[in-house]
Amino acid sequence: MGKSRIMVVEDESILRMDIKEMLKEAGFDVVAEANSGDTAIELAALHKPDLIVMDVKMPKMNGIKAGRIIYQAYQIPVLLLTAYSERDLVEEAKNAHILGYLVKPISERDLIPAVEIAMAQANRLKALTNDIKKMEEKIEDQKTIQRAKGILMEVYQVSEEQAFKMLRSYSMNHGKTLKSVADYIILHRELDSNASVG
Repeated sequence: MGKSRIMVVEDESILRMDIKEMLKEAGFDVVAEANSGDTAIELAALHKPDLIVMDVKMPKMNGIKAGRIIYQAYQIPVLLLTAYSERDLVEEAKNAHILGYLVKPISERDLIPAVEIAMAQANRLKALTNDIKKMEEKIEDQKTIQRAKGILMEVYQVSEEQAFKMLRSYSMNHGKTLKSVADYIILHRELDSNASVG
């Protein structure tokens, strides 16, 4: 696996440089830097980093709002930097898919573990999202197969078991997935040996 790609968003240029150096020394690849929330959104679209380390207080758009927009559009997680540890800020951050926050001043001792934990959390979240997506697709496929079975039972006057056998044997004999055979049946209300299933 290659280096984790990180974008740093901080309106104070000296602090931004410091964070960039700390990350690079720790073996991360800093792919972009920004000094405002709106620039961060543009660069996130362009570079698709694995993680964004972003300041909260910035001109025009704050880090939480930018983080929320970026996560909704590109599912890129954010680690916030703040000079405050206010309760309402924490609440707002929790609702914006923020993976953690660090209170300034930032030291390498705090930054690197926080980045590593945020990356691990982001990877777990991504894997979980993929699992959920696969599960939802499976459920949808099952619904389609059930509908197709119902059509076969009605059209050919067969039992549910026989309908499924028809589906399965056509699928195996023609090297097609059960789902594609089921889609064909739903569309054409038949399944004969000459059927051209996509």
